[in-house]
Amino acid sequence: MTEEVKTLRDWIINAKKIVFFGGAGVSTESGIPDFRSVDGLYNQKYDYPPEQILSHSFYMSKKDEFYKFYRDKMLILDARPNPAHIALAKLEEEGKLAAVVTQNIDGLHQKAGSKHVCELHGSTLRNYCEKCGASYDIDYMAKAQGVPKCEKCGGDIKPDVVLYEEGLDGSVMEDAAVSISQADVLIIGGTSLAVYPAAGMINYYRGNKMVLINRDSTPKDKMANLIIREPIGEVFSQIMEEI
Repeated sequence: MTEEVKTLRDWIINAKKIVFFGGAGVSTESGIPDFRSVDGLYNQKYDYPPEQILSHSFYMSKKDEFYKFYRDKMLILDARPNPAHIALAKLEEEGKLAAVVTQNIDGLHQKAGSKHVCELHGSTLRNYCEKCGASYDIDYMAKAQGVPKCEKCGGDIKPDVVLYEEGLDGSVMEDAAVSISQADVLIIGGTSLAVYPAAGMINYYRGNKMVLINRDSTPKDKMANLIIREPIGEVFSQIMEEI
């Protein structure tokens, strides 16, 4: 265990209100690809750039193309929580962790047992009819052909995820901002802190124990009180063995 990980362990032991802010790197250890790494989605070849496909305007104009990509790359039905997800759920159960604020849409935090999860970008587990509002689960979306249709009214079904050009949910953002502002320890993990407005949420932190766990440098490194360049699942595995 490195000195940095030991410091984080001690901060967690003495913490009263931890908040975790996470991105795609939290789920890569569960087999879910991120977007910006060398082998991420943005570096793979499609008829259209993934960033364009995952935009509101593309969804509205080319739904068939959107769903080809969405089913192929965004619906990961067999993904399971990894040690980071499990550790965070345990810390919440023990009363130490107040909230998870995530940019991920895979639902793995809830699958691991976390209760207070602020999903800034929505979730693939929730889907709704654009016409009547009826709800559908991820299995229905995976099995549907072409553009998923509502069984009740025939309307198009849209994933409850925030696409590019769409705004974040105000109530979710407020919940995340309040949680972060009240934290005594803020652990940031697996995120490049390059996607706004989500990345700006960490500016609400008022404490002096901001931890950044990420393999690469980020624009916010100078704000951190502690930086760890190790896989996030390994970091939490080491810590939880000693708590």
